[in-house]
Amino acid sequence: MDYTSGTQSWRLVLTRAVTGLLRRRRGKRQAGWSIGVPLIALAAGLLFTTTATTARGTALRDDRRPELTQLIADQRTRIADREARADALQAAVEAQTGALADVDGPVRAARRQADAGRTAAGLTALRGPGLTVQLDDSPRRTTADDVDGPRPDDLVVHQQDVQSVVNAMWAGGAEAMSIMGIRVISTSAVRCVGNTLLLHGQPFSPPFTIRAIGDSDAMQASLAGSAGVQQFRDAVADFGLGYRETVEGDVTVPAYDGSTGLRSAQVPG
Repeated sequence: MDYTSGTQSWRLVLTRAVTGLLRRRRGKRQAGWSIGVPLIALAAGLLFTTTATTARGTALRDDRRPELTQLIADQRTRIADREARADALQAAVEAQTGALADVDGPVRAARRQADAGRTAAGLTALRGPGLTVQLDDSPRRTTADDVDGPRPDDLVVHQQDVQSVVNAMWAGGAEAMSIMGIRVISTSAVRCVGNTLLLHGQPFSPPFTIRAIGDSDAMQASLAGSAGVQQFRDAVADFGLGYRETVEGDVTVPAYDGSTGLRSAQVPG
């Protein structure tokens, strides 16, 4: 349908109706129905013009919808092609690296050495017999009226207490260790804020559990000979702190999965 020519036709009808009305007014008084005819024609013309404009706008939107759909489909195709190319390049790099390692003796030896060092670095999970030590705060509480009672610091586990146990277990021949299920490696640092333990950026609340794989008898002997551990055991007797050693027949120490990067290092000399 030609909406433009239809609109022009209605305008012509409207013009003629208004002209006739003016001529009749110059002559004689018109009946009420003759006045309503031009008004109806005017309303119909406006309605038809609005409908035509809306229809043209809808047609434009309908015409653009296939274009947008095609644009999205093309973009998805390009992304899928690039992902496939990236996967192919990654596979080619891995294949060439593997082939080089198989052919080049020094590279193959270096890879074997690196794989062997993963266990010593704590990057692989280990399982075996060992020992579990648990440290806990005292259930006692201090009051302002208890002048001769313990201080708040006397009733909680401190950083040096955890560190003393860890050092004694290493000295007793521990092969692998975890604190609160987090693997302890050479760059691990135990920090305490109040009675909260921080390890590799993660906070933990007591009781603090330390597990180690190794000879349980040797580790227990090392714990018994540690001055720091003995001080904590004295606090256990005086203030009700918690300390428990448990010999385990099957201990699992998870692999370390955090960052291995160093911010700074210093060569001892």
